[in-house]
Amino acid sequence: MTTSKLKTKYSTALLASRVTLRILIVLNWILGVLIFALLAISFLAEGWTWRALGAGALAGHESVVAGMRAIMVIGIAGTPLAYVVFSRLLKIVDSVRMGEPFTVDNAGQLRTIAWALLGLELLHIFVVAIASAVSTRGVPLHINGNLDLTGWLAILLLFVLAQVFLEGTRMREDLEGTV
Repeated sequence: MTTSKLKTKYSTALLASRVTLRILIVLNWILGVLIFALLAISFLAEGWTWRALGAGALAGHESVVAGMRAIMVIGIAGTPLAYVVFSRLLKIVDSVRMGEPFTVDNAGQLRTIAWALLGLELLHIFVVAIASAVSTRGVPLHINGNLDLTGWLAILLLFVLAQVFLEGTRMREDLEGTV
């Protein structure tokens, strides 16, 4: 494959990644606002909200209501964490498009993404714990509580990759210093 065809292929892939990440950033904020609105509505129109969410009448389900509100708060807290992942990845994509992927800045971006993903995984654990604690036979909260090893492996991989970027940057700087 010629260099120009290779560049075009990467440019198309990077462009698609960039557009996708921009869309995800907007959708993430929209979802966060919708969750916040649902939380607000759950206080303003309690009966309607809980019937719409399948909890039925409030009487006797106070712990389920509190749990569902806590899960909404966690969803709101996850919005900025997801933004960190998408926005930092967008910065990396932009640096690759500019021809400078191996930088100290990108190593930091990868490390920040890893921490944000760790935060999201921990929030997922809290959601599962809350759902398990408040779920009743009459109002079961069906939330997937399976341990996702892929997410945890991705976090480890990102921390390692951040270190690889740092080492690659150091090696390039050393090489440039000897020329």
